[in-house]
Amino acid sequence: MTARAAIAIGCSAGGLVALERLLPGLDPRLPVPIVVCCHTGSPDVGLLVELLGRHSVLPVKEAHEREAADPGTVHVAPSGYHLLVESNFHFSLSVDAKVAYARPSIDVLFETAAAAWRERLVAVLMTGANSDGAQGLKAVRDTGGYAIVQDPSTAEADVMPRAGLDIAGADACLPLDAIAAALNRLCMS
Repeated sequence: MTARAAIAIGCSAGGLVALERLLPGLDPRLPVPIVVCCHTGSPDVGLLVELLGRHSVLPVKEAHEREAADPGTVHVAPSGYHLLVESNFHFSLSVDAKVAYARPSIDVLFETAAAAWRERLVAVLMTGANSDGAQGLKAVRDTGGYAIVQDPSTAEADVMPRAGLDIAGADACLPLDAIAAALNRLCMS
């Protein structure tokens, strides 16, 4: 079995509630970084980071340019920038054009994370009202990474997980409340 090195999570409409349910279920000893891209309408993610920090068993912080993806930390993509993972597992930010009407884009995060961590990446695509993340999830699977898609019937908005299943498929399609346990199993063994 491949040792997993990182988790990338993408969500949009309904994402805050989904993350507030997922993060408390993660093992506090999780030895990998968790990188989150959640579409928001806010000009900064300070409040999102604060709210997620109230529910998470792991520290939650905004990702910054040239910062390392630290194990055991939840890194949240800043508003208005694409969050990229470089080959040295540090972050970079971009103001390139929006992807699927979004910046930060889940596709950009998943594609760069897949290039960096390859088969050691686990990507999770959850609730959302557009198709951002589906192409990125395909890149994750094409490089041998493990893809989890939230069961659309448990999503507040099912367009995003349905697009992920249609375009990329998944190694697991799970109800929201089963995703944290799956991540613990994949990354703690």
